[in-house]
Formats: sequence, C-alpha cells, structure tokens
Amino acid sequence: MHTSPIAQRFIADCQEACATGPSRVRDLIAQTISDPLGLLSALESPDVAGMRTIYRASHLTILHVVWRPEMKVPPHDHRMWAVIGVYGGCEVNRFWCRTKGSGLHSTGEAAFCAGDAVVLDADVIHSVANPLAHNTGSIHVYGGDFVAIERSEWASEYAREERFDPQRAVQRFSGLPK
Repeated sequence: MHTSPIAQRFIADCQEACATGPSRVRDLIAQTISDPLGLLSALESPDVAGMRTIYRASHLTILHVVWRPEMKVPPHDHRMWAVIGVYGGCEVNRFWCRTKGSGLHSTGEAAFCAGDAVVLDADVIHSVANPLAHNTGSIHVYGGDFVAIERSEWASEYAREERFDPQRAVQRFSGLPK
C-alpha cells in the first residue's frame, strides 16, 4: 500500500467521502482526475498495466487500474457500489442483466474517457474493454472489501454464471495466458 503524503491524503479524503456515499466519492474522484499529476506522482507505475491496491478495508477499497491496449474483461458484478474515474485513455463499459435461463442480455453501453467519473450501483453487471492502442488509466473506489466479497463473472453473454476468480483477473491484467 502507498505511504506517500499525497496518497495518505487521498485515502483520508476517500474515507471521509465514503461515509457520505458514492455520489460524494464521485465528486472527489472527478476533482482528483482533473489534476492527475498530483495523485499519479504518488502511484506505482502509472504507465504499466495492472491492478494495484492503494487501500483496502472492510468498508472501502481503492484500486489503481491500468488497462493494457485492447484489453477486455468479460461480464462481472461487484455487489457493492463503485466509482470509476478515468484519468487517461478510455474504457468502454457494456451493461448486462441476467436472463431467465442462463446467460445475460445487453442493456446498453457507455464509454468513460479521460476526465469522466461515474458511479456504478451495487447491482450492476458490466464488461469492460480498452479500445485503444495504448494504456488506459483509472482509479476505482468500491464501497466495501472488493477482494474478499464473493462475486460472479461470465465467460461470455451466453455462459453460465460462475464464481469470480481473482487469479484469472490478475492474469488478464498481466497479459499472461489463462
């Protein structure tokens, strides 16, 4: 975890905002990504793809996420609210709902680009892609312990719901074969 004064201040601000709710966290993240050099100077490898933990507790998780070029993550849920703030590049989110049988049905799509900060509700199912030929950088804030909570993922929109596999997620970010 990060111990620089900038990172410590950011964590404290996120904790305070989290007590008020996700819309306040969104406002904080929007402000933070509007001047990304301040926070980025305190983050590990902002130009190297990966998912790095800035802070983790039972009520709050903060991740620094850098998406590889043309990287795709299949549908998954979080089971807690999330705030996504993109400071560089673009991530395309496709939203899903469960069908009566197994599988998913698409309900829409949104591109989050540099400067965008959005709230995802706890019941959102989404897939994410970086459509660019270069990395996309973002800060993700979750209203709970993102690592410990049991979540779901789907290999595709037609696949059965499966338990989320954190190791598979790490492999996706590293570019290692699954």
